[in-house]
Amino acid sequence: MFKSIKRIIQWSGHRKKRLYVGFIYSFFNTMFTAMPIMGAAYGLNLIIKDMKGNKNLTINWVLYMLGFMVFTVLGRFLFSYLRASTQDSIGYEVTAEQRIRIGDILKRVSLGFFSEKNAGEITSAVTTDLSFIEMYGMKMIDVVVNGYISAFTMVFCLAFYNLWIAIIAMAGILLSAIFLKLLGHKSNKNAPIHQKAQDSMITATIEYIRGMSVVKAFKQDGVSIEGIRNAYKMSKDINIKIEKDYVPYNCLHLFVLKLASVVMVLASAIMAVNGIMDIPTMLMMAIFSFVIFGHIETINNAAHVLKIIDATLDKLNAIKSADFIDKNSKDIKLSKYDIKFKNVTFGYEKRDVLRNVSFTIPENTTTAIVGPSGSGKSTICNLIARFYDVDKGSISIGGINIKDITCDSLLKNISMVFQKVYLFHDTVYNNIRFGKPEASFEDVIKVAKKACCHDFIMNLPNGYETVIGDGGSTLSGGEKQRISIARAMLKNAPIVILDEATASVDPENEHAIQKAISALVHGKTIIIIAHRLATIENADQILVVDGGCVVQRGTHKELINQKGVYKRFLDIRKTAEEWKI
Repeated sequence: MFKSIKRIIQWSGHRKKRLYVGFIYSFFNTMFTAMPIMGAAYGLNLIIKDMKGNKNLTINWVLYMLGFMVFTVLGRFLFSYLRASTQDSIGYEVTAEQRIRIGDILKRVSLGFFSEKNAGEITSAVTTDLSFIEMYGMKMIDVVVNGYISAFTMVFCLAFYNLWIAIIAMAGILLSAIFLKLLGHKSNKNAPIHQKAQDSMITATIEYIRGMSVVKAFKQDGVSIEGIRNAYKMSKDINIKIEKDYVPYNCLHLFVLKLASVVMVLASAIMAVNGIMDIPTMLMMAIFSFVIFGHIETINNAAHVLKIIDATLDKLNAIKSADFIDKNSKDIKLSKYDIKFKNVTFGYEKRDVLRNVSFTIPENTTTAIVGPSGSGKSTICNLIARFYDVDKGSISIGGINIKDITCDSLLKNISMVFQKVYLFHDTVYNNIRFGKPEASFEDVIKVAKKACCHDFIMNLPNGYETVIGDGGSTLSGGEKQRISIARAMLKNAPIVILDEATASVDPENEHAIQKAISALVHGKTIIIIAHRLATIENADQILVVDGGCVVQRGTHKELINQKGVYKRFLDIRKTAEEWKI
C-alpha cells in the first residue's frame, strides 16, 4: 500500500514538497481534534471535584474552558483548510501537465506504436485513467497518509494518560494493517484485470460509434450491439467478482478495529473500577476508542483504489517510455529539397511493403507515384515524412539523412494533403490556421481564395467563425479537401505531398481542387499519388510501383510507349471510365 502511496508522491513531481507540508498541517489538525476531547475530560474532572466540595470551578474557569474549545475548533478549521488548499489541487495540476506531456510523446513516436496499442487503450489512458488519478490520487494521500498520521498522533496523546490503553490502540492499528496487506495482494491480481476490462469496454464503444453509419445502412443493430453488450457485461461481471473477493478482508479489517475499540473501553472500565483511572479519563478513553480508528476504517476501501492507480501508472509509464522516433536526431535547417531513396526496405509487422527501393526526386520538380492498391505508394510518402523509420537503406533530403533530423525540423519543410481529410472540431478559421498558428486573418482569407474555398466559407452560418463538426462532418468531401489545401498553402512548405487528393470527389469539386493544387505546388518539390491521367501526365517523372518495387520510371510520353505496368494501368483506367450501368 505504501509503495503505491510513494508512487503517487513521485508522480506529483516538484509538487511533492507541498504534500509534505500538507502532512505537517494534518498533524496539527489531529492535535486540534484531540485537544477538545482532552479538554472535556479535564473540565469533567473539575466538575466532579466541585461536586465533592472542592470549590475549584469558578466563572473564570468556565470562560477559560469555553475559550479553549473555541480556540481548538478554529485551529482545526485553519489546519484542515491549509491541508486541503495545499494538497487537494495537486492532482488536477499534475494531470493537466501529464496529458500535455503524453500528447507531446504521441506526436514523436512512430505510427507503428498506434498499431501495437489500440485506440481504446490509448484513449482510456489519456482520459479515463488520468481522470481516475486526478480524482483519487490526492484523496488516497489524504485517506492513507493523513489517516495514519491522525491515528498515530492520537495514540501518542493516549500514551500521556495511560500507556496500556495506547498499546492496545497501537496493536489494533498494526493487526488491521496485516489484513490490509492481504487485501493489497488480492488487489495486485485484480487491478490489471479491471483495467483490461475497462479498455475493452472503451474500445467497443468507440468502434460502435464510429461504425454507426454502417450499422444503420445494413440494419444490423442487433449484431453490432452484441460486441458492446458483451464488453459491458464482462466489465460488470469482473467488477462484481472483485468486490466479492474483497468482502472477507474488508470485514476482517473492520472487525479488528471494532474489537480494539471494545477492548480499549473494557480495559478503561476495569482500571476505573480498580481505582487506577478516574471516571473523566475513562470517558475520554471511550471517546478516543471511536475517534482514533475512524481514520483507519476508510483505508480498507483505499487498498483496491491504490492498486488500480498502480496499474494506471504502469500503463502511463509504458506510453511515456515509448521510443521517440527522433530521440538521436538534431534540429537541422534544410537549404536544399531534393529527395533520395537509397536501397530502402520497409515493412509492417514483419511483412515487407517496400523492397530495395531507390530513386531520386530533384528539387522543384513534380514526381507522380502510380501503382495498384497495396503496392507501397502511401508508404513511400509516410517514410518521407518520417511517420516511420526505414528498416534498411536510407532516405535523404538535401543530402541529409532524415534520421539525423528531428521530426519537428523535418515536418516544417513538408505539407501534406491526404485523401482522407481530418478537420478539428473548431472554427474554419482555426482549421486553416493550423498550418501556421501565427497567421493573420488576412493571410487565412488570402489562401482560402487561392484554394477556391472562400466563397463556400462565406456562405456558412458564421463564415470563417463557423464551428465545423468533429472530423469536418458538417462539410462535403470536396469542401474539406479544399480547406486542407488552404491549410497546406498557408504553411508554405518547400515540399508538398499529395496523397490521392482528388480520388473521391465529384467532377465539379475536382476542377476546383485541381485549380487549388496548381496554386499550392508552384515552385516546390511535389510528390503526387494519383490514379487520374490528368493529374499525372504533366509530372516531370513518374514512378511506377508494383509489389513493393519501383518497376518503371520516366515521363508519361516515355512510359506510354513501353509495355509494362504503366500502360496496363492506363488501359484499365480508360476501361473503367467508359463503363456504364
